Amino acid sequence: MPKFDSVRRVQHSPEQMFALVADVERYPEFLPMCEALTVRSRKERDGIAVLVADMSIGYKAIRETFSSQVVLKPDDLAIDVKYLDGPFRYLENRWRFVAAGDGCEVRFHIDYEFKSRILGAVMGAVFDRAFRMFSSAFETRANAIYGAPGAVQPA
Repeated sequence: MPKFDSVRRVQHSPEQMFALVADVERYPEFLPMCEALTVRSRKERDGIAVLVADMSIGYKAIRETFSSQVVLKPDDLAIDVKYLDGPFRYLENRWRFVAAGDGCEVRFHIDYEFKSRILGAVMGAVFDRAFRMFSSAFETRANAIYGAPGAVQPA
């Protein structure tokens, strides 16, 4: 079953990176294969937000939509994603943001399996490549929003 773990050091604060990853509605603007994302519900309690979101992904002629529960824990700088419905047998995704020097480590974990072996065979390699690009896509987005490390900011 495909699994991917990444630890990426970035020159942005853990709070900035958490906010960027937590802003799920913006994913179609920059995330590989993400064509649409709709938040169906949002509940907040004790500083924790729980979203139910539908993400539509596509590659060439293949399009799939799946639903997930996204738990945003800003005090812990953690995001946990639990799969609800769609083409997967299961999908588990975790983000952690840990202070490191003048930036942070972005820790990304995803573990999933398609329900259909055929879809897994067709999309497996594409998904694997896309998930490997996720951390880079978020870092590029952070540089665009917060400024590239070492760049001179206008006064």
